[in-house]
Amino acid sequence: MDFIKPQIAYCDGYKYQLRELHCDTLDFAPTATIITDYLYFDTACNFKIEKGYAWDGPSGLTIDSKDFMRGSLVHDALYQLMREGHLDHDKVRDLADRTLQRICVEDGMSTFRAWYVYHGVRIFGNPFADPANDKPVIFAP
Repeated sequence: MDFIKPQIAYCDGYKYQLRELHCDTLDFAPTATIITDYLYFDTACNFKIEKGYAWDGPSGLTIDSKDFMRGSLVHDALYQLMREGHLDHDKVRDLADRTLQRICVEDGMSTFRAWYVYHGVRIFGNPFADPANDKPVIFAP
C-alpha cells in the first residue's frame, strides 16, 4: 500500500465564520436556483447561507461594527456568486451593493454611513465581484 502524504486545500483572506444558518429574503432573484456548498439562492428571492460559511467582514476604510456584519455577510456571499459565475456580474453587482446598503440601515446603521458604504463598494468593489478574481485554492504542505 502506498502512503499518501496528507495535504490540505484552503483559501486565504477570511476573518469570520458563520455559526448558524442565515436566511434572508432579497429584493431580487437569480434566473435559476443556485445551490453551492454554502449558498442557496432561489427564484423566489430566498437566500440562505449555511453554517460554516467564511467571509472577511466589512472591508476598506471602515470598522467591523454590529450594524455592518449581516450586510457584509450577504454582500460577500453575493460577490462570491458573481466571482464563481453563478450570477451575472454586470447585471447584479449594483443590486448586491444596494442590498448591502439596505441591510445596514435595517440593522441600525445611519443612512449617511450606509450611503458612504454603498459608494465605497461602488468605487472599489468591482475587482472583488469579477469572475477573473476568484480566490485560488492553496495547498499545504
